[in-house]
Amino acid sequence: MSFLEGDAMTGGYGGADIVHDCSISVDRGEIAVIVGPNGAGKSTAMKALLGMVRLRSGSVRLGGEDITGLSPQDRVGRGMAFVPQTDNVFVTMTVRENLEMGAFLRRDDIAATMERVFELFPALRGKQGRPAGELSGGQRQQVAVGRALMTEPAVLMLDEPTAGVSPIVMDDLFARMLEIRSAGIAILMAEQNARQALAIADRGYVLVTGRNRFADSGRALLDNPEVRRSFLGG
Repeated sequence: MSFLEGDAMTGGYGGADIVHDCSISVDRGEIAVIVGPNGAGKSTAMKALLGMVRLRSGSVRLGGEDITGLSPQDRVGRGMAFVPQTDNVFVTMTVRENLEMGAFLRRDDIAATMERVFELFPALRGKQGRPAGELSGGQRQQVAVGRALMTEPAVLMLDEPTAGVSPIVMDDLFARMLEIRSAGIAILMAEQNARQALAIADRGYVLVTGRNRFADSGRALLDNPEVRRSFLGG
């Protein structure tokens, strides 16, 4: 049993199902990556796990407990954090204010957590007083991830975290994901940069039209000839 499990999830928006009998799971101290073509349902599968998509069938369990009926807010309160692909920072607020907003549910001292965020993303330390909207795209993404970490999550979920950033920024962000994983946090990412993401993944899921096409270790998927030919460019 994994820490976060979405089992046979079917659902979508309005009357249209986007994911069909889709199963995704990740354990503490693991990185799981969801890849697939555009429109494959990667983001929808993640949002279903967070409760942002209504399931017609299937279930979601967290730490062995069925949370299928819980609201997204309740799931956040139980240790799930989500970083959307766009509009993921408060652009008029400073870096520090953004991070403080991430701790809105906490009633304890957040100073040590903020220090860990600055250790993880050193470039943000000197920009604490700058509006997040003035930062580069890569630094904004660091703020978004840092704000999620301020909740001290058990599960960190990221939707296309490297979209629109340079290869250097992408490599650095993936390196930071490895550091976060080493702290025992479960990380789930939906990613377009499939080859690079699978290279750091403990688990990988290839979705096609909202269905599981392949599920294996990241290394095994990279070595799979059909996956390479169909989804990784050969």
